[in-house]
Amino acid sequence: MEFSTILLIALALAVDAFAVALAAGVSLCRVNGRQVFRLAWHFGFFQAGMNILGWLGGLTVRSLIETFDHWLAFGLLAFVGIKMIWEAIREAKEEGEGADPTRGRMLITLSVATSIDSLAVGLSFAVLEISVWLPALIIGLVASGLTALGLRLGCLLGAASRLGSRAEIVGGLVLIAIGLKILHEHGAL
Repeated sequence: MEFSTILLIALALAVDAFAVALAAGVSLCRVNGRQVFRLAWHFGFFQAGMNILGWLGGLTVRSLIETFDHWLAFGLLAFVGIKMIWEAIREAKEEGEGADPTRGRMLITLSVATSIDSLAVGLSFAVLEISVWLPALIIGLVASGLTALGLRLGCLLGAASRLGSRAEIVGGLVLIAIGLKILHEHGAL
């Protein structure tokens, strides 16, 4: 897989983390370095880890689905992309009640919630016989970087939820486009 494609996937997956970090920055108003590190570390770690878990799960079923693996990869990427777009349009993200989202159970919950999409992408890497190690590293680093940026920007921007929704729509469209590219490369389109 080309580096540019991996980077686009990483950016698309990190949009959820960026949007949540924007909202967290708005709700916290002031953010210190420790909070930025905690949120960025956890979001990046979970994005990379879930990607690897999805890949490992996909390795066990690859031989059973080789004849339609490109359709499965497209379906997973399209599902995640449509889900991201749908959630952005619904704007179902509610602001917290003053709790610090960079600590405790809320931090773990947000980390898992923003990385579920990465699990599906990892599965698609397995069915396409793509090594997960470099993509997982890039996905984790990009998620960490965009989380830190989002948290800092959230403190500065009052309309962060609208910006986050738009970014999430773009991320969803990118994942769908990558799925279509996979179908094209396998001669299915």
